[in-house]
Amino acid sequence: MKVYVRKTGEYKEVVQYGSDTLKFLYGNAFGRILLRLAISKLPSKIYGMRKASKRSAKDVPSFIADHGIDMTQFEEREFESFTDFFTRKFKEGVRPIGDGLVSPADSKLLVYPADNDTRINVKGREYFLSEITGRNMDEYKGGLVLVFRLCIDDGHRYCFPAKGTVIEQYDIKGKLHTVSPLSQAYKIYKENSRKVSFLDTEEFGKLCYIEVGAILVGKIVDHGKKVFEKGEEKGYFEPGGSTIIVIVPEGVAVDNDIMEESSKGIETEVKYGERIGQKC
Repeated sequence: MKVYVRKTGEYKEVVQYGSDTLKFLYGNAFGRILLRLAISKLPSKIYGMRKASKRSAKDVPSFIADHGIDMTQFEEREFESFTDFFTRKFKEGVRPIGDGLVSPADSKLLVYPADNDTRINVKGREYFLSEITGRNMDEYKGGLVLVFRLCIDDGHRYCFPAKGTVIEQYDIKGKLHTVSPLSQAYKIYKENSRKVSFLDTEEFGKLCYIEVGAILVGKIVDHGKKVFEKGEEKGYFEPGGSTIIVIVPEGVAVDNDIMEESSKGIETEVKYGERIGQKC
């Protein structure tokens, strides 16, 4: 699949990590039997324990090489495990915080309108916002739904997109599911474990911020901050790909290039702290 790169104005091909395995799990009856086991929390916990073991550190060099990860962007140190590598921190100053509304993470962004029925379309499937958040979302009619998909080779730390305070926060438990586009035949987001936060921001009003767990990711680590600055780290995901959804009210405009690509169903590559929109 291709994504739009803002810096160059060009497109690049992105390979979906583990695509053959996911096609098998979602693409035939036997695979779906195994999927029922894979999405339970016990396999996820076992996977997490293995990735947190010291033995898993030996997998790091080949993973970096296979995925072409630029490690000059991250802290220079020895990693004690694959999880330690996966949750690596950026070097200070490599992710400057832009003006306006900023991206919460290194990710691939698609924007959807919060239409009259307050639902979004994800890869041909419709989702009511209330299914994702577990509550009525009529207050966001006329706003936008920003879906940030983190790939396996992205840094998995994420930040607040604006300055403000947390006014409400709750967890929704569910079966862990992949957030890969390959799982488009299933209603994935409402079945995933997720953390929902409502943020009262100084510049953009009330935002809804959702962290979504994925298959083989049993843990969303939230730092529990109640008062925050724009670009301040909110938390991180442990191993696996995952997604952040930010719902903004009417009156917030996402940058034109991102909107243009989203209208074509093409994701835009964005970085942690990069400007993506403004108040209008």
